[in-house]
Amino acid sequence: MNNMNFPIEVSFEFFPPADAEMEATLWKSVERLAPLAPRFVSVTYGADGSTRERTHNVVTRIQRDTPIVGAPHLTCVGASRGEILDIARRYWDQGIRHLVALRGDLPRGESQNVPRSDGFAYASDLVAGLKSVADFDISVAAYPEKHPEALSASVDLDNLKRKIDAGASRAITQFFYDTDVFLRFRDCAAAAGITAPIVPGILPVTRFPQVLKFASKCGVAIPDWLKDRFHGLDDDPETRRLIAASVAIEQVQELARQGVREFHFYTLNRAELTYAICHALGVRPAKQRAVA
Repeated sequence: MNNMNFPIEVSFEFFPPADAEMEATLWKSVERLAPLAPRFVSVTYGADGSTRERTHNVVTRIQRDTPIVGAPHLTCVGASRGEILDIARRYWDQGIRHLVALRGDLPRGESQNVPRSDGFAYASDLVAGLKSVADFDISVAAYPEKHPEALSASVDLDNLKRKIDAGASRAITQFFYDTDVFLRFRDCAAAAGITAPIVPGILPVTRFPQVLKFASKCGVAIPDWLKDRFHGLDDDPETRRLIAASVAIEQVQELARQGVREFHFYTLNRAELTYAICHALGVRPAKQRAVA
């Protein structure tokens, strides 16, 4: 349980399902995690807006059918300012107050961001545009090991400050496995005058080869100790799940000892590991909290 005498808040990320089986898994996970009373749950947005309708449908159903706050991702790439702001207005009219504002992944086959002349060039511009529509609660992305396209860590940190100064409420980080990397980044952000919360993004390891692929794409370092933990477990899913839970629980408990109060979990639409990690943090359904 959480014996550190301070409240911990969590949020979760889901992605829009592509078929009926994945949809069933998603809603089963939402149902499982809802009793933990997350601050919000975000729903991703495909490169170039490719999942726009599915993202919208998931968020509006969460907002309508559950007690959870839904937070759709909105991205700059591949859309005009007018299109994006129209989407934002519709979300506001539907009672959705929290957005995750991102530049967005480049379309497949493209290696360089070429902003549309009628679009938002950067996430900081998007944040300012969304704030011009209504007083949204906006989360943005942060990169403890710097964005792969950034010229340097300091340039990347300047970009984060522009997003916060434009009106973002908090920054959610890219996943990481070296806790010291996050803590150094948090210190650098504070030194740069960033006062908004820096929320660690936690990616529980469901399949290690998949994590390696994600890390390679995102510029995330995988420590040797983590590789060693999962070595030889490709055909042993039961032990793999136990190790994955242990690794993530160690990570979040160390961050909590360092004063972190809020965590964002990249669930990959599965609830089991995230639920276990939250339980270890002391984030539990109301009945269990009353007993504890």
